[in-house]
Amino acid sequence: MSSPGDVPPEILDALRSICRQLPESYEEPAWIGVRWRIRTRTFAHVYAPDVDRSPFYAPYATEGQELVVMTFRVPADDLLGLTAPGFPFFRAGWGHNAVVAVLGEHTDWTELAELITDSYRGMAPKFLAAQLPLLPPLR
Repeated sequence: MSSPGDVPPEILDALRSICRQLPESYEEPAWIGVRWRIRTRTFAHVYAPDVDRSPFYAPYATEGQELVVMTFRVPADDLLGLTAPGFPFFRAGWGHNAVVAVLGEHTDWTELAELITDSYRGMAPKFLAAQLPLLPPLR
């Protein structure tokens, strides 16, 4: 069994391919897992929570499979629409616009790339965010 915070390499590789395309973003180890930042602001953080120490995540854990989650920011107008249906998205226990995504075989990586890009846009200086092409809204 891996330790809390360990993220499977295939998930890290997928996230790295998304995040490295964002201007001036960088990856660094976080207190648990890995995070991507613009300047000093985190726009995505992926980790494997310990459900025994953080029962907040217990409803999303599956026996025999390590739980991997990513936190990110969403525009306040999109928060309810994204989290109301439930799995794989739910509100984080902190922040007014923080969301948790449960990652795994079910993950729609195109949708996740759009969400990460929007999180980056919200955290980046305006001149860097303006370098990104506008994406159509999520359905």
